[in-house]
Amino acid sequence: MTPTLSNILWVYIVLLFAGGMMGFIKAKSKISLITSTIFAVLLILCVTGVFKPFDLAGHLVTPLYIADALVGLLLLVFAMRFAKGKKFMPSGLMFGLSAAVLAVLIFVH
Repeated sequence: MTPTLSNILWVYIVLLFAGGMMGFIKAKSKISLITSTIFAVLLILCVTGVFKPFDLAGHLVTPLYIADALVGLLLLVFAMRFAKGKKFMPSGLMFGLSAAVLAVLIFVH
């Protein structure tokens, strides 16, 4: 993983976790805090290379593909929340950010 891509993912992880914290602080949303923490930890495992999954044939899969799937899933979640609520903050912002990060991830590999 290139240092630039790693830095982009670290910024995304921090913003994801900060969004979950803000959801908990402002709206007492425990689910926001829990899901953002889970996704942040999974992405941290991908970025640091600790998470090294294998496919069904036993071949090592690059953590970038797992990061693609995680960010893609978050993109769908934020898109549904943005479509439902029609408010830019926070779901619209995270939708745009997730789309940009996913585009970079896909472009890199």
